[in-house]
Amino acid sequence: MSRRCELTGVGPMVGHNVSHSNIKTKRRFLPALQPVTLQSEALGQSFKLRVRNAALRTLDFKGGLDAFLLKARDEDLSTRALKIKRQVKAKLAEQAPAA
Repeated sequence: MSRRCELTGVGPMVGHNVSHSNIKTKRRFLPALQPVTLQSEALGQSFKLRVRNAALRTLDFKGGLDAFLLKARDEDLSTRALKIKRQVKAKLAEQAPAA
């Protein structure tokens, strides 16, 4: 399974462990991924995604999964999240003329 956030696209980064004597050795910084179930208000469905802790805070700030997905760039989203985004857009487009 990929170590990449499905909403923000953030993956492992590389850097150095620096010892007290200033010796640098390579290391990887892995994102803190959590399996979460997120609710889509437009679709009335819940989806299981692997998301970073920072992305969960961003979801709360933006106003939920639907609002986050509509503003997110397609390049950052995973294929599952992109599919959900298309479904949300289609649902909101069909609701707009009715109103």
